[in-house]
Amino acid sequence: MKISRITLLLLVTLSFSASAIAGEAAATVNGKPIKQSLFDFIVKDALDHGQKVDDNVRDVIISKLISSELVLQEAQKSGMDKKPDFIAKEELTRRELLVNVYIQDYMKNHPVSESDTKASYEKFKTELGDKEYSARHILVASEAEAKDMITQLNKGGDFSKIAKEKSIDPGSKEKGGDLGWFALGGMVKPFGDAVAKLQKGKTSTDPVQTQFGWHVIKLDDTRELKAPAYDNVKDNLQKQLAQRQLEKKLTDLRAKATVLDNTKPAAKK
Repeated sequence: MKISRITLLLLVTLSFSASAIAGEAAATVNGKPIKQSLFDFIVKDALDHGQKVDDNVRDVIISKLISSELVLQEAQKSGMDKKPDFIAKEELTRRELLVNVYIQDYMKNHPVSESDTKASYEKFKTELGDKEYSARHILVASEAEAKDMITQLNKGGDFSKIAKEKSIDPGSKEKGGDLGWFALGGMVKPFGDAVAKLQKGKTSTDPVQTQFGWHVIKLDDTRELKAPAYDNVKDNLQKQLAQRQLEKKLTDLRAKATVLDNTKPAAKK
């Protein structure tokens, strides 16, 4: 039987908690009870994850709990639960579990609305544009080098050959600078803006600077671009919106909190 990671984390955490031996017992091992609520939680978690829980599975669950209790008792006899490394790991496990459960609960109670998803889709279509471009580029480290490339091209130099010899872009260098087909929204803005201004078959007359370096760009072709259907991208858009919503929540929490980082040396006066 497969038990989810959350269940295992809870099992480990609760097994080392004094409260886990209180209440009605599902079983006893050497006179020590295994809490019924722990058994019930694992059954519920399995059901929540779509697993069929029959008598066989219940036997597996109680067997695993008994085995873990036997090991637990041996670990406690050896004093392992008193060791600093274990105490730190136990605390980190509890923290991770509680954080994950809170995040799941927060996202469940703050679902992304259909209207927000559709608005995001419209923005996505606008950013994507209605054209797709096929272009090639030569990427160099300095503006002077880029201007030299343009001079060579104006004198009849072969774009693909120069790209193979001079470009520092490993992804397109061996293909003569060919970037394939792309939408402008997938490129950094200065590059996309420059491509949009070019006519088919033309090369940029001035170098284009981005965070990657200096580009000389040639537009090979354009074609109509049709955005994917809403239903095909809806799930991804909702995941992106939910992630942004969670990031905003964390940013807000940090902004309201008083945080002192003691790992950094104090500033000298």
